[in-house]
Amino acid sequence: MHKTILTLAIQTILLGSLPAMAQQQEETQSAPQVGDAERISVTGSRIKRDSFSFATPIVSLDQDAIMDTGLGELSEILVEEIPAIAEGVSNTNSQSSVQNTGLSTIDLRNLGTDRTLTLIDGRRVVSNSYSGNYVSLSTIPSAMVEKVEIISGGASAIYGSDAIAGVVNIITRNNKTGFELDARRGYTPEGGGKEFTLDAGYGADFQDGRGYLYVGATWDRQFGLAWGDRERAKYESSFDYDTEKMCNANNTIDGDQCMRDISMDDWRERSDNTAGGTFEGDDWFYHPQNGLTEGFVEERDGANLSIYERLKVPSDRVAAAFKVNYDLTDDVRANFQVQYSNNQSLNIKDPEGQDYNDTELVIDPITGEASEQAAGSISPDNPFVPAEIAATAGSSVSWDRLFVELGNVITDNERETLRTWAGLQGTAFDGNWDWDLSVGYGKFKQQQLRRNELNILKLRQALDAEYAEDGSTIQCADADARAEGCVPVNIFGYGSISPEAADYIRANPTITTNISQFNVLGYMSGDLFELPAGMVSTAFGVEYRKDKQDLDTSEGHRYGGITFNLVPSFAGDIDVWEAFAEANVPLLKDAPLAKRLSADLSLRLADYSHKNIDLMASYRAGLMWEPMDGYMLRANYARAQRAPNITELLSPPRGDYDSFADICDGTTATSTEAGHDNCRLDPGIANAIALYGEFEDENSGYSPNAGNENLKEETADTYTFGISMAPAFAPGLQLAVDYYDIEIQDAIEEIDNQKILEQCYNSSLAYGQDNTFCGDISRDSEGQLMQVMQRVFNLSEVRTRGYDVALAYQYDLGDWGSLKFKADMTHVIEHSKTFEGNDGLETLNYKGELYSGIFDDAATGSITWRWQDWRVRWSTKFKSAIVDSHERVDAWEKLQADNQAKLDAGDPDAIANPEVPMYLYYGSYVRHDISVSYDLEFDNSTDLRLYAGVRNLFDNQGPFVANTGDLYESGTGNFASAYGGGIGRFVYAGAELKF
Repeated sequence: MHKTILTLAIQTILLGSLPAMAQQQEETQSAPQVGDAERISVTGSRIKRDSFSFATPIVSLDQDAIMDTGLGELSEILVEEIPAIAEGVSNTNSQSSVQNTGLSTIDLRNLGTDRTLTLIDGRRVVSNSYSGNYVSLSTIPSAMVEKVEIISGGASAIYGSDAIAGVVNIITRNNKTGFELDARRGYTPEGGGKEFTLDAGYGADFQDGRGYLYVGATWDRQFGLAWGDRERAKYESSFDYDTEKMCNANNTIDGDQCMRDISMDDWRERSDNTAGGTFEGDDWFYHPQNGLTEGFVEERDGANLSIYERLKVPSDRVAAAFKVNYDLTDDVRANFQVQYSNNQSLNIKDPEGQDYNDTELVIDPITGEASEQAAGSISPDNPFVPAEIAATAGSSVSWDRLFVELGNVITDNERETLRTWAGLQGTAFDGNWDWDLSVGYGKFKQQQLRRNELNILKLRQALDAEYAEDGSTIQCADADARAEGCVPVNIFGYGSISPEAADYIRANPTITTNISQFNVLGYMSGDLFELPAGMVSTAFGVEYRKDKQDLDTSEGHRYGGITFNLVPSFAGDIDVWEAFAEANVPLLKDAPLAKRLSADLSLRLADYSHKNIDLMASYRAGLMWEPMDGYMLRANYARAQRAPNITELLSPPRGDYDSFADICDGTTATSTEAGHDNCRLDPGIANAIALYGEFEDENSGYSPNAGNENLKEETADTYTFGISMAPAFAPGLQLAVDYYDIEIQDAIEEIDNQKILEQCYNSSLAYGQDNTFCGDISRDSEGQLMQVMQRVFNLSEVRTRGYDVALAYQYDLGDWGSLKFKADMTHVIEHSKTFEGNDGLETLNYKGELYSGIFDDAATGSITWRWQDWRVRWSTKFKSAIVDSHERVDAWEKLQADNQAKLDAGDPDAIANPEVPMYLYYGSYVRHDISVSYDLEFDNSTDLRLYAGVRNLFDNQGPFVANTGDLYESGTGNFASAYGGGIGRFVYAGAELKF
């Protein structure tokens, strides 16, 4: 054997066209096949082999299964059908996101989208977000998708960085000829949620079969789901727990009351930012009918901002693709593919609200010095101030207001993605070796326009008004401001702000993101030499990749002073050279208790341009043992690594929102809860206690993210052990059970907001400047949290382990067709994060916590009946019971134990029958779907398929998850995204024409 093969070979693994897996493997986890199978390409390897000879578990989803879901979004389909996959960013959980509205991503093993590598035909693709390596599956034309394969467990040795949790490979159509047109429409009977999808595809051979081309396109419109579409969303929930009465409570006009004493119609959760304004604390406000009125009561007279909420953000997408293969010679094939997508989303929110002392961060563009600026109070001599308010005011007039005259705040996102590949494939050495050389280029552009925000600096100038010399004209008091076009603003009353004044104080900030990826890959694979048990198959290759990112923001984003987030401009690039090798070594064949025994070995070396990343080495060793026909045991160890992306390394603090509860909530002069001693040291909280007797948390959830140029790579050790069987005594039965254990050291992670607050206020290190956690917390003059900074660090450890079970069974009914049973389940044993706190290592448990989105158990099952031209499929989805957060459970159990101790001691203040917090425990969730299709054949070349179905047949909309209150996981419109986000029953119908 010529050793030059190895030289030519230093180019391999990553990419290459991946045909279909064997029929028995469709829709189940690596179920074994009896006998020898065709040597094919399988996700997770560059070596062609039969799909039985692979040590890592694989799940696949074919086109029929995709079609039967009735969904237009590929990411939603994967989340619905594969329990190990969770939603990343979706239209039901990105309502408050700064940059990710309209994205459609997935998250394998709940380890984060950045640790799930998404490929198209085995190739890396450009990211669709500056937040990280997020591949939005909505950018892929549905008509192009042949099947999806998922390999779980570390795959960095095969595919490089980002494959710590595994790989999702989207395989596009190949060798499909003819024209296909598919139109589908869906809606929710309860109202809203309409969708329309149109797919078209055409494939053809040309020049006597030497060439093949395929063109596909998708247009998908999702109309979204508004607040008024769901009755549940109309309830103004703010779930609290009265620790004295030990009852569930909600805000009402008369303050918090036990829910047992009121009806849901009594619930209130209002804002003092009203359309007419509130003034001088709560002394004055503008009533919609009565005008200027005394005695404002927030939960009676305030604004209900939840009416502006979108349960699901509407979106539009157009995607198109073209691919062509051409055989230049009998041994060399040229291939080319281009994909284009345009995705648009429009998120309409409530008008901007602002208080006189709400501060916004301002950066001096010359010195870089940061300061907090507020619009400020108004002089009683201001010409717009009503006499009644001026008479009762002191030196200034305080105010709160909703600026409806500016219009609703709108986030308008448009994304364009272009992906191209070109390459040559061929054989060498008498057809015994395959080689592949390809070049890829991808470009992504996102343009975000945020409409109708407030410019605080201009508002401050416009609120400082006076009479001009003529004694009747009102003008801005500052001459320089007038020279720059200042228009005085009247905030007293409904519609009091003139269109000219609204234009002056309005801010429409923009964010433009440009991301590109250039990739060159070459590899060679074939049989190196022969052992007694068979040929040693190998693959060798090299890859070069360069990622570039440029984030350009408008002045308001960069320097602040507006009510939107501070998002500085930044740019950067990373390039990497990689070399890799892979081998499949047969150890035994047709031996006693070893029909087949083989080993998988792979290694990838990566040299990154970033200063803190040494030569990265990822490797894998797997063992596949088939003791007898129909039974296989597999074991796999992988060292997987992930390098930090550009944003994680270089991003300055950029605005974002999260949900968290202030540890200082409920602090009084004598409260003894954890951290309250230090909370009282904050001047704003101390002032709130002095004025109101208690500090109440009203934080906005503002939690900016920041990069860290000192990051290094994270390293994961991944173990998988599994057994799969297709026993001869039960024809058609396939069963697979796989255990996984993923432990990530130096994990690139943020510390949770709650833990940052705890480490500042409730640790052995004193509260103050010497406590680094306190430095990431900012409060305003009233003690309210302005922001909790989320920085990324190389934390000590992230770990998850559990097991998957997959079952498939086919049964022949004779003249009545056939039945196919399928079930997939995943059980999480552990999911934790460990970090270095002020008091040493601290481990957080996320398993079984809705706040973290990690269910102990998740499962899907289906029965498909095929008879003649009919196909009927019934499917079921299950999620286990879960708690809001473990910290909330611990707090409740302590409260319960303290009360029990009082009961045992005969304390008359003890509560005999304490209520369990309503927001704490959520029961299991079960949902059912049904789909029906019928095929009509008009002639030998024309087929029409009619199909329809109902998702969530029994309209299970999940548990009531309150909008806000004393809970960690809040639900938009009282719905949680993990249970469908309020969509409920969804009916769809469509037709597919082939000719």
